[in-house]
Amino acid sequence: MSYSTVSSTENGYQPAIIESKWQQIWSQMQLFKAANPGEDNATKPPYYVLDMFPYPSGAGLHVGHPLGYIASDIYARYKRYKGFNVLHPMGYDSFGLPAEQYAIQTGQHPAKTTEENIVRYRQQLDSLGFSFDWSREVRTSDPSYYRWTQWIFVQLFNAWFNPKTQKAAPISTLIDFFEKNGSMDTDVLLHNPFTANEWSTFDDSQKEAILMHYRLAYLSEAFVNWCPAMGTVLANDEVKDGLSERGGYPVERKKMKQWSMRITAYADRLLNGLSDLDWSENVKEIQRNWIGKSEGCAVGFEVAPDSISPDFASDLKNEKPVIEVFTTRPDTLFGVSYLTLAPEHDWVFKLTTPSQKKEVDDYVLYAKNRSERDRQTEVKNISGVFTGAYALHPITQIKIPIWIGDYVLAGYGTGAVMAVPAHDERDFAFAKFFDLPIPQVVQTPNGFDLNAQAWSEKHGVLINSDFLNGLDVKQAIVAMIDYLESNNLGKGRVNYRLRDAVFGRQRYWGEPIPMYYKKGVPYPVLDSHLPLKLPEIDKFLPTETGEPPLARAAKWDYDPAIGVVEKGKGFPLEATTMPGWAGSSWYFFRYLDPANTATFASSESLSYWKQVDFYVGGAEHATGHLLYARFWTHVLNDLGHVPFAEPFKKLLNQGMIQGESAVIYRDKITQTFVSADAVLNREVQGVLIDVALVDNRSVDMEKLKNWRPEFNQVEFEYGDKGFLCDRLVEKMSKSKWNVVNPDDICAHYGADTLRMYEMFLGPIEDAKPWSTKGIEGVFKFLKKTWRLFHNQEGVFEISNVKPTNSELKILHKTIKKITWDIENLSFNTSVSAFMICVNELQEIKCNKREILENLLILLSPFAPHIAAELWEKLGNNQAIEKQQWPTFIESYLVESSFLYPVSINGKLRTQIELALDLSKDHVEAVVIQNDVVLKWVDGNMIKKFIFVPGKIINIVV
Repeated sequence: MSYSTVSSTENGYQPAIIESKWQQIWSQMQLFKAANPGEDNATKPPYYVLDMFPYPSGAGLHVGHPLGYIASDIYARYKRYKGFNVLHPMGYDSFGLPAEQYAIQTGQHPAKTTEENIVRYRQQLDSLGFSFDWSREVRTSDPSYYRWTQWIFVQLFNAWFNPKTQKAAPISTLIDFFEKNGSMDTDVLLHNPFTANEWSTFDDSQKEAILMHYRLAYLSEAFVNWCPAMGTVLANDEVKDGLSERGGYPVERKKMKQWSMRITAYADRLLNGLSDLDWSENVKEIQRNWIGKSEGCAVGFEVAPDSISPDFASDLKNEKPVIEVFTTRPDTLFGVSYLTLAPEHDWVFKLTTPSQKKEVDDYVLYAKNRSERDRQTEVKNISGVFTGAYALHPITQIKIPIWIGDYVLAGYGTGAVMAVPAHDERDFAFAKFFDLPIPQVVQTPNGFDLNAQAWSEKHGVLINSDFLNGLDVKQAIVAMIDYLESNNLGKGRVNYRLRDAVFGRQRYWGEPIPMYYKKGVPYPVLDSHLPLKLPEIDKFLPTETGEPPLARAAKWDYDPAIGVVEKGKGFPLEATTMPGWAGSSWYFFRYLDPANTATFASSESLSYWKQVDFYVGGAEHATGHLLYARFWTHVLNDLGHVPFAEPFKKLLNQGMIQGESAVIYRDKITQTFVSADAVLNREVQGVLIDVALVDNRSVDMEKLKNWRPEFNQVEFEYGDKGFLCDRLVEKMSKSKWNVVNPDDICAHYGADTLRMYEMFLGPIEDAKPWSTKGIEGVFKFLKKTWRLFHNQEGVFEISNVKPTNSELKILHKTIKKITWDIENLSFNTSVSAFMICVNELQEIKCNKREILENLLILLSPFAPHIAAELWEKLGNNQAIEKQQWPTFIESYLVESSFLYPVSINGKLRTQIELALDLSKDHVEAVVIQNDVVLKWVDGNMIKKFIFVPGKIINIVV
């Protein structure tokens, strides 16, 4: 295509031609390529704008997906105009379960599916005119990328969190410490104590077992969400109501040997770091709640001697069995009436008496098939079983029954709670349901009924509590902790809801974990042998013996001397792969230096670009991606690999664009489909249909019958307005047939219209339903903007005459508004401001170059194609993207004159524009000589001349 001959003036605004043209030009010019440190443009201040990169699904983009991309693109383009060297990259989070499931169903390799989906995504993203620097594209499934994901895993494996320095350090420093001191330092001890001499006698297996208690990436027994049908572990957010979100298969809680990340070591730092981030309070609060810091006390309840079976006693090796609980309310210790263990607690089966065994076994089986989320949120479903065993109250030595209940989680605290039903809502509900004692230990206000609910407020005076009686709650907490510590019965402690992240997955399509096993001891694959690539396998399912899919590989054993060798001729490699969040926990670093083969990013690029300045993505990632990415960055900072601890300075969470589903109704008795306005009181069943078959509420019956053959076999009952459907606002999803393809919108209206309309729908953070009702208005606005540059015959026509003050006022009012809106991410009000500006310029027939050139620069971040086209037609040789942002001049908005309404005997007769600094005498002299005024005065004597500066003039004759 010869760009110089492409013209759309003869037939008006033609977005299809314009947008195709400029997308090709931008690509050929690499106009949005960011400069690297040391290059010419790198003298500009750097600014890093980033979107959460997408998983390339087979469905492609729908109109909800680009919302955040449009917002970030507007901001990136604006920052370039403001003189910044802007990095605005894009890539793909290309490992994932959907591609693997498709591979299992079809036999097609996930890499092929992923590549096809990426091609589709790239076409769609390009068609929307985003100013991405595609030279930095990354894909998490590319071996050259995940080589560094594996390297980071090895760094975590070879590191520990030093509680003295509150930082990660090489594991070698801990080994040196053990060699010299053993583990006698209580600040370091996380394991059974040993001397330096004893350490020297341990073999590799014993040493590694100890080090696993410290490593940041470690192997241990952990409870996971196991899906037998899929043969894999699932993350909490992949499980809903005890079933896998994808496929709906049963999921159970299962204890497995599993790789995990010790994110809990960073709980305090992740909590404190939030205060300095420019994030919404909502997301910060979600993270605070997820981390869940609580201060309290660890208390030991000794198991009653008559509850210890001979088998249990032999396991104890002469130690007293003590159930440790963590409580934030040690002041209520005298109010404990029972203990509750998590069904997964190690001692459940050891404590259970023979008479309770069947009931306990059944309950444990029931509980393991429920997700942790369900167990925490379903407070109305009360369930539990008595073990038949008892513990001793640490102070009174009274026997307390030991129950199990699934509202207690094994991974939180100690997996056991001391139940104080009078002062805790869940304990109260449990005690009421099972008719357990509810002893009161805190005074309640007059009229409060402890038979109806618990008094869980943290204020009141202690009663029935021995030495605590008469103290208020805060005093009693301190006094009880002092007592317990003095008598070696407990210890003050800080606890967190946050748990270590299970890292391994029994899947194929993910990063191989770069570890091998020598006599059962794990060792990292050498850096020089990374990446450890995914091997070719014949099936993408677990093996017949239940091993992960990678165990099928013919070449999947490792010799550190030469790398991977044939199966059985080296040491076995780890067969699990990394979770989906691994690659997304550091991708923002790789964009800085994507071609580097020596390191994940050079120190020069890290020092130049630093953190992400502006990050855009969904709030649903607050407890997953954002938390893990912060954790990895903190660790890499501690180890000296990156010069900052927090990865994302400013965060914008775009709201969801919801679908507007179309539902038609079928009479349950006659099976006739009935128009929505004729349903009346019938018993009907709703049936979702494709929104493409509907215009507002009217159903195109011919399209409906062609859409699905079964609609040719049924009867339809029409209403007064044809056949109508109802519209429902809900999540945009293929299963609901309410997905709107942006390709269709772009084909009809153009990408600039789609970009501006998505911003116009409402505040960027809010959820809003998709509707095409207003899109025509935005399209008309762009056509009106086009006409500003053309005369009535459609010929391009611009005036070089100097603008009037009125024209400059319109322009600078718009400069001020658009600049403020972009800085404050108020993009929806910008669209309104553009419409007002264009209307005002059209009314005064302004086609002045100085006004319109500046207007195009303001419009360019929002509608880049039409702005670039009109800028070129103005005769400018340099691209509009190379210009500077217009400067707002306040003086143009300062009013120097006023259009006075002039009334004669109370009736408005004319308007006269006068300078605001004129005296009353001067104003009167001018007004009474006005032709209109002279006509209405008609020679009569003026009795009174009323003048209110800047408001009115009234003449009484």
